[in-house]
Amino acid sequence: MYQPRVYRRICQPEDLISFLVEIKETDLFILAEKNLSTQAKKAAQNCRGIIEKYIKQKPSFLTNLAPIPHDPFAPPIIASMIWAAQKTNVGPMAAVAGAVAEFVGRELLKHCSQVIIENGGDIFLKSSKKRIIRIQAGKSSFNNKIALQIEAEQSPLGICTSSGTVGHSLSFGRADAVVVLSPYTALADAAATAIGNIIQTKDDINPALEKAKTIKGVTGIILIKDDQAGFWGEVKIIKTS
Repeated sequence: MYQPRVYRRICQPEDLISFLVEIKETDLFILAEKNLSTQAKKAAQNCRGIIEKYIKQKPSFLTNLAPIPHDPFAPPIIASMIWAAQKTNVGPMAAVAGAVAEFVGRELLKHCSQVIIENGGDIFLKSSKKRIIRIQAGKSSFNNKIALQIEAEQSPLGICTSSGTVGHSLSFGRADAVVVLSPYTALADAAATAIGNIIQTKDDINPALEKAKTIKGVTGIILIKDDQAGFWGEVKIIKTS
């Protein structure tokens, strides 16, 4: 079921223009230095076309909840999803939102120097200045009380979120929020799912943090469950007003 993404209403930095690209299930909120909706729609359609064609050829790509073998003939976006799944031990579709965000974002960077793409809580970010990302965590006491500060030199960066209590994404865990940082947005997306699957109670936060540390390419993580939170890596947390 679609859930209104009301958080987008408060995400309007003065130096960037916002626009939406919606194609079937794909719903991108984009911030860039100019309106690139035509280019973004074309890029998103291309990504969807490649993924849909691959699924027709190999239906298990859509349904597998475990990694699939490397395919030397896979298009780049498919290859990135297969690689991310192998690194995190989940199915390749766990990386789809992050992969689409990054591939569309990199296409738009041919026309501008800054772009932020949010795809259902999964973000690809390239910025020349500091950015603040507020963290939603359902009924947790941390919900909208803390934010992630991203420095310009950290980008391009993937910032992806999984939750077992908020939204419609498949999760076998009960985390209120798992936020993963990585230079590879598909990896951040898959890792958020994999780590989120571990958390059933707040006692699982430390084991989940240890798991995150073993995933090469993950540079930071935030875990929230009820009134407890855990942090690791290149994350700078600030309080929100």
